[in-house]
Amino acid sequence: MSTTVTGQQTPPAGTRPGPIRALLDRFGHLVRELGKFGTVGGIAFVVDIALFNVFIKALGMESLTAKAIATAIAATIAFLGNRFWTWRHRERSGLAREYLLYFFFNAVGLGIGLACLAISHYGLGSIWPGVFKTLLADNISANLVGTAMGTTFRFWSYRRFVFVGPAAQDAPEVLTKSH
Repeated sequence: MSTTVTGQQTPPAGTRPGPIRALLDRFGHLVRELGKFGTVGGIAFVVDIALFNVFIKALGMESLTAKAIATAIAATIAFLGNRFWTWRHRERSGLAREYLLYFFFNAVGLGIGLACLAISHYGLGSIWPGVFKTLLADNISANLVGTAMGTTFRFWSYRRFVFVGPAAQDAPEVLTKSH
């Protein structure tokens, strides 16, 4: 920053002063992480849905078993993408520790998805079997509602507990004034 004749500081040329710039400065790293997490999650989501449907249609698996196996495979793909791309800039705390915590929190996320599927398929399905015991209803409850709720939990827990310490370039700058 430079100082004008009146003593006011002016931002460097090409920068935007104001609240939007302050938000970008403060949360830009989080937006980038969310974008990468979303990309990795999107790939894992496609794998999860494809396997879920193959297991039910082609192999005749029960819906909860099919969802559990499909999610475990998709989670392995997501772990690799998140560790080596989404949070590659963060300090490492050991592959074994990260892997175990990742799958622990992923199991909790899976439980959230399975709970949504079970409530729909078995709970509501006992009342309206023609509606809630269908492949469409299972896909909506497991792959839309359950995945959305589980993904929100996963992002928070992975960022907070698995891929822990931010690297130096990740920490937001704190502006201080000298008096």
